[in-house]
Amino acid sequence: MEDQSVGGDLFFILMGAILVFAMHGGFAFLEVGTVRHKNQVNALVKILVDFAISTTAYFLIGYTLAYGVGFFQSAETLVNGADYGPQGLLLVKFFFLATFAAAVPAIISGGIAERMKFLPQCLATALLVAFLYPLFEAFAWGGAYGGQDWLAATFGAPFHDFAGSIVVHAVGGWVALAAVLRLGPRLGRFERGGTGFPPSSIPWLALGSWLLCVGWFGFNVMSAQALDGASGLVAVNSLMAMVGGILAAVVIGRADPGYVHNGALAGLVAVCAGSDIMHPAGSFVVGAIAGLVFVKGFEICQTRLKIDDVLGVWPLHGLCGLWGGLAAGIFGLEALGGLGGVSFLSQLAGSAVGIAWAFAGGLVVYSVIGAVIGLRLTPDEERRGADLSIHKIGANPEAEIIG
Repeated sequence: MEDQSVGGDLFFILMGAILVFAMHGGFAFLEVGTVRHKNQVNALVKILVDFAISTTAYFLIGYTLAYGVGFFQSAETLVNGADYGPQGLLLVKFFFLATFAAAVPAIISGGIAERMKFLPQCLATALLVAFLYPLFEAFAWGGAYGGQDWLAATFGAPFHDFAGSIVVHAVGGWVALAAVLRLGPRLGRFERGGTGFPPSSIPWLALGSWLLCVGWFGFNVMSAQALDGASGLVAVNSLMAMVGGILAAVVIGRADPGYVHNGALAGLVAVCAGSDIMHPAGSFVVGAIAGLVFVKGFEICQTRLKIDDVLGVWPLHGLCGLWGGLAAGIFGLEALGGLGGVSFLSQLAGSAVGIAWAFAGGLVVYSVIGAVIGLRLTPDEERRGADLSIHKIGANPEAEIIG
């Protein structure tokens, strides 16, 4: 029976890892559909290479910083050692959490699209996933530094982030803001009245959103990391927040397809933190507010603040992630139909630490890399597009042959 239980947990977590890995295809196609045609190849390559670099950095350094366990042991120890669990259970947990870690540079990629050099982005990914992300992960999920104990003693409950509204999404979104500010806007972005550049493909954008939505149920439900901890409440809360985000974006965004498809993601970002403790009706409200936050945040970011965040990753992940961290401390309360065990003040404090750490760390990483080797493509390279300037091939090579 024990062997069956371990095998069930292993398979459960593995399926979650595969679903979240598939989400990276969603990140890629969301970016492909949003950027201009001359930058589509770059979007696809960036996400895949970032995943490879992230997994390597997390394997070598990041996971050990977060949880105090490394992988430089014999295969026998990795499969059956006391620190690794029977049948290599901890190895699939690493795989699952590595897909979370890799989501951070995938989020950032959408903000810095169309003007970032390839090597500096790769270096930033390695530093962020090896050091910046796991150090906050250690605080929130690894029990490090005594921070959670202090919050529990001071405010009555630790910081609660079941599936990463703050740990993954807000961290990625606020690092992205730092990177976007450091890079500056694309050439011509705020000229001619600042109308911006239209998406290259609504169908690709929509496919990216669908892939992310489907994979998100692995992201949230499988965060239990054990079969006996799996909850239908998490699944339904994720569903209700998603549809709440869609409906709010339809109304507030006047049925704009970009807002609608990102509204689904906004709801899912926001529900991650409290998906295990909120009532489905509360999750719907959380998702609807997130849809509002994204639409209005994107408009303000682009038109008033003139921040050239190409995919709107700061409002989508940074602001909606922050809302999700706070919402867990509101709609998770028993008075509002939740399961309780949370404190709004702990949520506020943990969320503030997360976004401050991410924004400050992002500024340091991108400023240092920029000072040493530079960040941006040259104006001529940017006009030509990242596809030809970096990868020497376009999205439709045969059609682009001149002869």
